Amino acid sequence: MPVPQTHDEAVAAAHRLAAHLEPGAIQRDRDGATVVPREALAALDDSGLLGISIPAADGGPGLGPRTLAEITRIIAAADPAIAQVPQGHYLMVDVLALYGGAEARKRLFGDVLAGRRLGNGLAERGGKHAQDLRTRISGGLLSGVKYYTTGALTSAWIAVSALDEDDRVVLAFVARDAEGVSVGTDWDMLGQRATISGTATFAEVPVEEGLRLPYADAFTVPQQLGARAQLVHTAIEVGIAGAALRDAREYLRGKARPSTEAVRAGATSAADDPHVLHRYGRLVSRVRAAEALLESSARTLEEVGLVPADADAAARGSLAVAAAKAFGSEIALEAGSELFTMCGTSSAAAKYDLDRHWRNARTHSVHDPLDWKYHHIAAYELAGRLPPNHGQL
Repeated sequence: MPVPQTHDEAVAAAHRLAAHLEPGAIQRDRDGATVVPREALAALDDSGLLGISIPAADGGPGLGPRTLAEITRIIAAADPAIAQVPQGHYLMVDVLALYGGAEARKRLFGDVLAGRRLGNGLAERGGKHAQDLRTRISGGLLSGVKYYTTGALTSAWIAVSALDEDDRVVLAFVARDAEGVSVGTDWDMLGQRATISGTATFAEVPVEEGLRLPYADAFTVPQQLGARAQLVHTAIEVGIAGAALRDAREYLRGKARPSTEAVRAGATSAADDPHVLHRYGRLVSRVRAAEALLESSARTLEEVGLVPADADAAARGSLAVAAAKAFGSEIALEAGSELFTMCGTSSAAAKYDLDRHWRNARTHSVHDPLDWKYHHIAAYELAGRLPPNHGQL
């Protein structure tokens, strides 16, 4: 499938992919890491959507955050686990656009435009925090262990953060099938099961000099790498909220029975219950608000650009996404729970798998703490304090 060249073409491609993914979402959730969703991931890779954010100068359409947010939301409403797989991919495309040399951009962007996906190996365990790195690159050889490597298992390349000989953070791109690379399926989580974000081990893997990027430089100047990555996470949460609302509507229309109290009050169906109407109307409003906040934050990132003029501009983009992410995550959790309040006990039957919406939202929403997002928003609004790290979150 060719890479979409416009926003509308990308949205149309996302709808086609979502229509393909939705029928199998329940089974993929049930299978978890026991069955790698290769067919679904192949459909993602063949959709043409992997290349939408590659800059025009490098042969791509250069589509921005607004498109990325919308296509992710659409796919996440069908299957948020599959939607999360390319989150790191899009981040790595941005990193390459800013810090990749001509050789790296030509080679890796060429592969992406041909439908080959970039995985990631960034987080680690055992340190004081997930980015307390122990992975090393020395003498051109990469060694270490990474966790939560969403997308790495079936990717063409894996971007791995490591400390170099001078203890500076670099990003090394290594082929997934390179000798010394091993990616496991030890992913056993409450939700987002089909991401299979398992453990990746790198045992003295050779790294070509041209595929080693100065990742530390990204944290010394204002940029929107983090904000754009968070935008994709936001779109996943908002997509989950929309999916829960959609399934609640379908269940209320086709399966739910009114309660005895509702019948006494004159209701002829569950959808006539005045309390169901109130809860559903409230939830619709909140989901629509989350969608609007997602779109608004994406437009702010479009205005700010990948390389903002200064820390104030970077803060504006980061805080816009922070608000959308915090609110969207809360609404996804609310929608996943309210579904059962409205639809009743029978909706909790395992055959419907409706609990996957709450489980997916719960698992994905703790990717980073929402309270700190509200904290930084308030600190900026009340005291003019910029977020840390040059206005980035």
